[in-house]
Amino acid sequence: MSEIWLDSLIRRGNMVIVIEHNTDVMKLADYIIDIGPGGGTSGGEVVFTGTPIEMMEHADTITAKYLRK
Repeated sequence: MSEIWLDSLIRRGNMVIVIEHNTDVMKLADYIIDIGPGGGTSGGEVVFTGTPIEMMEHADTITAKYLRK
């Protein structure tokens, strides 16, 4: 359901920025910024930027591993 709502916003010309861990939503993104390698005080570094396809093909991050499944 959230994908339909996001798609509706985009079709109306809006830019949408989403903080998300759901891989189905991430695969629909135009661009991903992956921040890690951990959360909270253990994270905060940009570990990847690019499209979902680029991430699945080239990234060696925890997020990329889950996106490939």
